[in-house]
Amino acid sequence: MRFAKHIGAICTVFFALSGLSVASAAPRARNEATLLGAMNQVRAAYGLSPLRADAVLARAAHAHSVDELRHGYFGHGAWTSRLARFGVRGRAVGENLAWGSGPLGSATAIVQAWLASPEHRTNLLDPGFTRVGLAMPAGSFNGQGGVLMTTADFSS
Repeated sequence: MRFAKHIGAICTVFFALSGLSVASAAPRARNEATLLGAMNQVRAAYGLSPLRADAVLARAAHAHSVDELRHGYFGHGAWTSRLARFGVRGRAVGENLAWGSGPLGSATAIVQAWLASPEHRTNLLDPGFTRVGLAMPAGSFNGQGGVLMTTADFSS
């Protein structure tokens, strides 16, 4: 299995405070669908196939984002081991992270930040990645409320 290079705090997306409260499942699902659309729009612009949402990857991504919020950290940790524990299979895996609130925590802002980071850009535009699991739970982080803690887990 090939592991895409990952990056931690470079893509830390610091943003203005937002009045959002902890997101329920419906707003979170809308945010995740919007992020997938933004990711696939960029991939299409580069002539790449769209990423398909994957339930196993999404469970791994959600568990990680929730853990980051609960324990007040931002980082990948042993992400390849985590994905393996969730039963993620594929020739290659990768992970992108972001966090933010307000307009700069939007799907568009997150994708633009990933494109500006070489390692995140590589994951986003890797033609070998066909599946993605997304998680964007909201909570308090780094003294801010309404933060969307974003994890994107990729697999071939």
